[in-house]
Amino acid sequence: MQALTRISLKFVEKCLPNAFLLAMVLSIVVFLLGMIFGGQSASTMFNGWGEGFSKLFTFAMQMSLILLTGFVIAKTPSVSNMIDRLASIAKTPTQAIGIIAVFGMVTFYINWGFGMIAGAFMAREMGRRVPGLHFPLAVAAAYAGDIIRGMTASIPLLMATEGNFMQNVVGVIPVTDTLFSWWNLGLSAVLLFLVYWVFTRIKPEVDEIRPFKDVILDTPAEKVDTKGMPWVEKLEHYRILNLALAILPLGYIIVNFQQIGFNLNLNMLIVIFLAIGLLLQPSPASIGTAVKEGVLACRGIIMQFPLYAGIAGMVQVSGLADGISNWFVSIANIHTFPIVTFISAGIVNIFIPSGGGQWAIQGPIMLEAAKNLGADIPQTIMAFTWGDAWTNQMQPFWALPLLGVAGLSARDIMGYCLMWTLICGAAIMATFVLLSMI
Repeated sequence: MQALTRISLKFVEKCLPNAFLLAMVLSIVVFLLGMIFGGQSASTMFNGWGEGFSKLFTFAMQMSLILLTGFVIAKTPSVSNMIDRLASIAKTPTQAIGIIAVFGMVTFYINWGFGMIAGAFMAREMGRRVPGLHFPLAVAAAYAGDIIRGMTASIPLLMATEGNFMQNVVGVIPVTDTLFSWWNLGLSAVLLFLVYWVFTRIKPEVDEIRPFKDVILDTPAEKVDTKGMPWVEKLEHYRILNLALAILPLGYIIVNFQQIGFNLNLNMLIVIFLAIGLLLQPSPASIGTAVKEGVLACRGIIMQFPLYAGIAGMVQVSGLADGISNWFVSIANIHTFPIVTFISAGIVNIFIPSGGGQWAIQGPIMLEAAKNLGADIPQTIMAFTWGDAWTNQMQPFWALPLLGVAGLSARDIMGYCLMWTLICGAAIMATFVLLSMI
């Protein structure tokens, strides 16, 4: 484990550019690949970039709202107190890393935005409390939980949504067949054990340890003295307004579930987490503060998402994604198809780190092939979903909010994440091999 970690750290230190530079480089590389291997003209690639640039605005807004509602929940007094109590348990760096890894995986399972921010806060609190803790390792352990495909996994949620773009091919696939299938829950449990086992066995040398440095001042919610305030300003500090507004999303959730059952999709999850944030935050003013900090933390996504949407447009118009997907499909059979889907999704995800955007390009190819081969459709969907998550571990795009809160750069944690990528990838592929034997 130590040898693998050192190799990963050295590789990242020498070869990984910062996240924004990586997006720029990938844009140029895909542009050139589209002309060289896709046989497209420069004007076609320009058009592909321009059309792709705006195509995912709706999905980008959904992702931003999931992150922001997760941030609002993470900044509530209830969650802050929970983090404080959990952090008080650790007495050694190894104990701290283990708690961070498990906490990160569990919170990412609930909501990736919530896990991203709550995991960063947990790492920061452990960094303050535990002497000798290597802070980059703590943050990497928190981010490792992003591998889990939980309640906010966009692809299975999309496929469970009435009117999805593949409904005419495979129909609506409920989350009970994908996210909440016995084999997917079992794989999630295995990864929870592995993330604890792997990260608690990494032992940095004494001269390598980088302690936590508080580069961001936390602003916990405090009771505000409203004496002398104009009445309209006082309203900003009354919790009753939060509770009154929460009636709307809560009422919609109840009515929706009564009418069409347990229907989890991206829009519904945003509503659910908005309701939770309204109930747990002490006032409208505290919500405004949390949202302000949340926008700052996800500024990298806001800035880079259009670039990756442009890359997705070029990949699509050039046929590069189709070529990769079709090549993998050509070498697959009914037993190997889920693993082939997993690897294919992982490769393309490096260029398009957006599950929904990538699924829009590759999904039709993979589902048509799965249907023709007689492969299991829910397993194909989840294999693609896991493949999309797999290479997120070595693509710093989605780590930007967590890094913003932690005050670190991608190079500080990606060596550990690369090592985790190799291990969790092997575990996921082994799971689909076993499923093919059943």
